[in-house]
Amino acid sequence: MIKEILETIIGEMKNVLSKINEEEAMTFISQIDQAKRIFIYGEGRSGLMAKAFAMRLMHSGYQVYVVGETITPSIEKEDLLVAISGSGETDTIYQFVQKLKKIGGKVGLVTTNQDSKIARISDYILKVPAATKYRKPEEPDTIQPLGNQFDQAVHLLLDALIIYKIQNKNQSTDINEEMRQRHANLE
Repeated sequence: MIKEILETIIGEMKNVLSKINEEEAMTFISQIDQAKRIFIYGEGRSGLMAKAFAMRLMHSGYQVYVVGETITPSIEKEDLLVAISGSGETDTIYQFVQKLKKIGGKVGLVTTNQDSKIARISDYILKVPAATKYRKPEEPDTIQPLGNQFDQAVHLLLDALIIYKIQNKNQSTDINEEMRQRHANLE
C-alpha cells in the first residue's frame, strides 16, 4: 500500500517536472548569478522549501538571506528576491514585492500561476505546473493533499538548479568538500 502511494507520487513528480520550461529555469539561474545578494521568501510549506533553497545557495557560496529572520539585512537595488508562492496571490509576498520594486530590486517568482498579481509585477517567473490547495481546473491531478505536489516539485526543481550550477562551475576543487566546509558544524 505505501509503495503504491510512493509510486504514484513519483509518477506525479515525473509528470510535473517534465513540463518545466528549460528557458525559464536558465533565466532564473542567470539572475541568481547576477544578484549582489539573494533574499528568499515563502509562506507555510513553501516557506520551508524557500529555506531549504537558501541553505543550498549558502552551501554553494552565494550571499543569501531568508526574509523574516532576525539577521536579515535591508534589501537593496542590486539584490534579488526569490518568492515562492503556488498561487502567486499570497498577500504578504505581494506586499514585499511591491516594496522591493519601489527600491528598484529584482523579483523572481516560483509559482503555478503566471497570471497572478505577484507574477504581473515580477521580473522573472519560474512556473511549476503542479497542483495547489486550490485545485484549479488547469492543475494536474494528485492523490496528495493541499499544496504537497507544488512544494515537492519546488524542492526538487530548486535542488536541480543548484546541481546544474555546481556541475557547470569551472573548478579545480572538490565541490562536495567545498560545500561541506560551509555546512553547519555546531551540530
